[in-house]
Amino acid sequence: MRRVSTNLLKPGMKVGHNIFNSRGETLISRGVVLNDGYIDSLKRLGIPALYIIDDSLPDFYVSDVIDEKSRVAAIKLVRNILGGNKSSKSRLDNALINESRSTISGIIDQLIENPSLMVNLIDIRSIDDYLFGHSVNVCVLSLITGISLGYDRKKLMTLGMGSLMHDMGKILIPAYILNKPGPLNDEEFNVIKQHSEYGYTILNDGESNIKVLSAIIALQHHERYNGEGYPKGLNGNSIHEFSQIVGIADVFDAMTADRVYRKAHPPFEAYEMLAGSGNYFFDYKLVLAFLSNIAAYPAGSLVRLSSNEIAIVVETPKGFPLYPKVKILYDDAGGKLAEPIDVDLSLQKEKTVLKVMDQEEIEAAKKMQKNNLITQLA
Repeated sequence: MRRVSTNLLKPGMKVGHNIFNSRGETLISRGVVLNDGYIDSLKRLGIPALYIIDDSLPDFYVSDVIDEKSRVAAIKLVRNILGGNKSSKSRLDNALINESRSTISGIIDQLIENPSLMVNLIDIRSIDDYLFGHSVNVCVLSLITGISLGYDRKKLMTLGMGSLMHDMGKILIPAYILNKPGPLNDEEFNVIKQHSEYGYTILNDGESNIKVLSAIIALQHHERYNGEGYPKGLNGNSIHEFSQIVGIADVFDAMTADRVYRKAHPPFEAYEMLAGSGNYFFDYKLVLAFLSNIAAYPAGSLVRLSSNEIAIVVETPKGFPLYPKVKILYDDAGGKLAEPIDVDLSLQKEKTVLKVMDQEEIEAAKKMQKNNLITQLA
C-alpha cells in the first residue's frame, strides 16, 4: 500500500484505506477499484491523496495510532464544536465539552495501550475539512508527546482539551481569509493572528467548565522560544510547556497536510525542520520527545537506500524514527528481486534511507522492470 496524489490516480487502482468526511460519512471504501468517475469526484471534493493497494508491491495495512472509529468520531465532534451557528460561535455547549472529555480519555487509553506504535500520518482530509482533521491530529500528537514526557492522567486531560480546542478562535475569522488559495497580505495575516486571543476568550468564559490552562494553550500555541511568535512575543520558559507541545504538533501537522495554497511537505522534511528548531522555536527537550514518536518515513513510502536499492517502508521501530524496517524490492541495478529482502535499518547502519521516491520515479522503475522482462523473453 502506498500514498498517491489524487492528480496521479489512474483507473484500475484499488483503494487501500477508507476515506471519510468530517460528518463521519464514508466517501470511498477500502477495496474499491477506481474509475474515471470516482477520480473526478475525489478531485471535486478536494481529496488530496489516497492510499492505494499496489499489486506490484508487498501488501500490508498501515496502522494508525488510534483506531478509525475513534478518529472519525473525534473529527465529527470537532466539526460540531467549531461549525455551530453564528449566533453561538462565541459560546460553548457544555454537552459537547463533556463529550470532548470522554473522547480525549478514550484517545489517551488507546495511546497508552499501544506504546510501540509510531505516527505514520495515514489520515486523509479534504481541503474543506482541514481544520477539523487538523484539530484532532494536533490533539493526538500532543497527547503522545505528553505520554513520552511521563505526564499523569490529569495533565494529559488538560493538554488534550487545550490541543483539541487550540484553533477555537478561527471560528471568528472570515472564511475568505482562512481558505484563501494564496499568500496572505499583511492585513489578512494580522486578522489571522487574532484567533489565538479569540480562542482564549471563548474557552475562558467562566461558564464552559474548561480549565484555564487549556485556554492558555489556545492563547500561546503560536508563541516561540526565541520571542518571535504571537500574540504577546513571549520567550523561553514564559511560554507554558503545554503550549509549546501544541505549537510543535501544530507546525508538524500543518507542514505535512495538503492546503489550498500548497502541497504537503514530506514527513522527513518536517521532521528535519523541527529537529533543527530546538532551543530556537521550541524547547529542545520537548522537540526530542515529540520526534521520538514520528516516523520520518511513514509505512508505505518507497525509498531509495544508500546502496541504490529500492525498498518499501513497512514499519518504524519505536525510538528509531530515521531507521525503519524495509522490504528491499529492487537491486542496485534496478532489477526486481524474486523475493523481497527484509532489512531492519535500526539494527545495522551500513544502509540508510537516501531519499523518498516520488510517483514519477516509481513509474520509471516499473517501466524499467517491464522492459527488462521483455528483453529476457525476446
